Amino acid sequence: MDLDHILDHLGEDRDALMHAVVPPVFQSGNFSYPTVAAMRETVQQEFDRPLYTRGYNPTVAMLRKKVAALEGAEDALVFSSGSAAIAAAVIAFVQAGDHVVCVRKPYSWTRKLLDELLARFGVEVTYVDGTDAENYRRACRDNTRLFILESPNSLTFELQDLSAVAAIAKEQGVLTLCDNSFNSPLFQRPIEHGIDLVAHSATKYLNGHSDVVAGVLAGSQAHIRQVMAKEFMTLGAAPSPHDAWLLMRGLRTLGLRMHRSADSAARVAHFLEAHPKVARVYWPGLEGHPQPPDGTRGRPDVHRARCTRRGRRGTLLRRTSALPDRGELGRLREPAIPRVRPEGPQRLLHRPALHPGTPVRRTGGSRSPDRRPGPGLGAHLRPAATLEA
Repeated sequence: MDLDHILDHLGEDRDALMHAVVPPVFQSGNFSYPTVAAMRETVQQEFDRPLYTRGYNPTVAMLRKKVAALEGAEDALVFSSGSAAIAAAVIAFVQAGDHVVCVRKPYSWTRKLLDELLARFGVEVTYVDGTDAENYRRACRDNTRLFILESPNSLTFELQDLSAVAAIAKEQGVLTLCDNSFNSPLFQRPIEHGIDLVAHSATKYLNGHSDVVAGVLAGSQAHIRQVMAKEFMTLGAAPSPHDAWLLMRGLRTLGLRMHRSADSAARVAHFLEAHPKVARVYWPGLEGHPQPPDGTRGRPDVHRARCTRRGRRGTLLRRTSALPDRGELGRLREPAIPRVRPEGPQRLLHRPALHPGTPVRRTGGSRSPDRRPGPGLGAHLRPAATLEA
């Protein structure tokens, strides 16, 4: 299906919506029916009929169609956050006594879900180096029910061979879930490689404007129905209709933003790689990276030809003794990644650090990488090199 059609038209029945170019917001918590019989019929079909916005809302339904089409999935659900989407997917398919295999260094809230919440209910987890697909096979047990992937992963951007891991999972009768937030469906579509479920923090690239917190989950209709029938409805992590509308607004420019972000990330990564104060840059697009992107590990699938060799968003700066131990960098409290900002165009020097010597995140968004930096990391690094082409 054509990308522009998905982003600009799919799911928007303009004949039924007074030919509005911008879809309306159905800002209603409840929906009425002319007869008791009609309402009772809807109660039995709340998966695809409006009754109560926690379950189905027409504005959210438009977004669901777009997300499913972007990921090449049969259906999708929208959540109030990315962590809610991942939690609902995991809880829907594991129970007490089950075992999960997860890529090492996952998103922090995924780890908290596995190590703290599900551990209380007897769910075990093994973390593996996902750069070797066979590690998933080696970690498998008789009670393994789920493989969790992030390609690239959240901290050091290690890639997984999605096709190989999916094949191992099918051999073992194990479900697969991939967090695709860092690629977006434009640069990677895990379902095409055999992955069962795909999650996103829609707060990031899908929305792209820093004004919505949301998550999505895409997969087969059978899997999506299973998640909605229990975890989605019971936990109640549904988005507001207005947030869904904002997400559709954000999707209109997804293609433009992703290509600019990829270009900017490449320039920032090469700039940092050449800088004498930077010990190492983690970004799969750099020459000599041990995992060059390819068709199975996360190269662009939607616009492959137009994105050749652009790699993916994200760099990790590891501080060395050459960087200042005092001042703003010394006060930083959390390891962070200088990267093209997925949430929006603004610059951000990410949160404060526990102690000197930790990595620092500087995000740049869709603005030019040549834009003059403010105080923080850029002030320490900019004099040694430029980002000019």
